[in-house]
Amino acid sequence: MNTQSGSNPPYEGITPDALLHTGAEGEVTAEDLVLASGRDLTPETLAWAERKLAAEGTIAMEKLLP
Repeated sequence: MNTQSGSNPPYEGITPDALLHTGAEGEVTAEDLVLASGRDLTPETLAWAERKLAAEGTIAMEKLLP
């Protein structure tokens, strides 16, 4: 008997690999970098990410992800 309701995902808070991306399929954005760093999207964190991308390029994302 399955006790889980249909509305609860089986992974319960863990993002499945199929939903993760590093920007390999497109350009890395400041928003991508902020989210990968675990920070909230705010004007300050977006500015931080834009500066980091300008200085380091897409390698900034690779430094955050294993």
